[in-house]
Amino acid sequence: MTTPKNIPRHVAIIMDGNGRWAAKRGLPRIAGHRAGVKAVREAVDAARELGIKYITLYTFSTENWKRPRSEISALFRLLEDYLDKESGKLDENNIRLNVIGRMEGLPEQLKAKLLRAMDRTKDNVALVLNLALNYGGRAEIVDAVRAIADEATKGKIQADDIDEERFSRYLYTAGMPDPELVIRTSGEFRISNFLLWQLSYAEIYILKKLWPDFRKEDFKRAISEYQSRERRFGG
Repeated sequence: MTTPKNIPRHVAIIMDGNGRWAAKRGLPRIAGHRAGVKAVREAVDAARELGIKYITLYTFSTENWKRPRSEISALFRLLEDYLDKESGKLDENNIRLNVIGRMEGLPEQLKAKLLRAMDRTKDNVALVLNLALNYGGRAEIVDAVRAIADEATKGKIQADDIDEERFSRYLYTAGMPDPELVIRTSGEFRISNFLLWQLSYAEIYILKKLWPDFRKEDFKRAISEYQSRERRFGG
């Protein structure tokens, strides 16, 4: 059972297993992605109820472009539908929508809807919902290095100025606390190029359930497990 004390500020989730969920039922992969939307609602509602301030969902990775074009198009349509239906609810519940990743690489229509939803919810403070879209941990670090190199070329920063704290300011998650907990569904034991810098000391919670079957109770169980651990940070 969760307690009000020691609630993580930031939880990251690798939402894995949509395709396998669909395959088990003889359904197309997009049916698994569609079923996974309910799990997203469950996780976001649970995070808000528990007082968590940031939740980051691994929604579409840079590697996902290797999937069939039909599946990618269906995924983006599903995300647009989510924005159409859920933006109002996010706003009513004081939740701010944010995107991390290379947003410029997304389809224009999807990008426009994301920007509208982000603008609509920009003043909300109960919870920040980060969607990791066209996101890769290595790509994020490369983008940060490019930004630093650009400022160095312009004489705005010197090599000795760069430390871990300053480097973090150039990441997509600048200004946010690093996740204290990462949850992965489907029983896989991999980080999968997700928040490689930020997850350095995160607690990892793996459950065998496929993402479409994930519910509030699973989220709360993960938080309870987190609260029972002693975090040593290498000490």
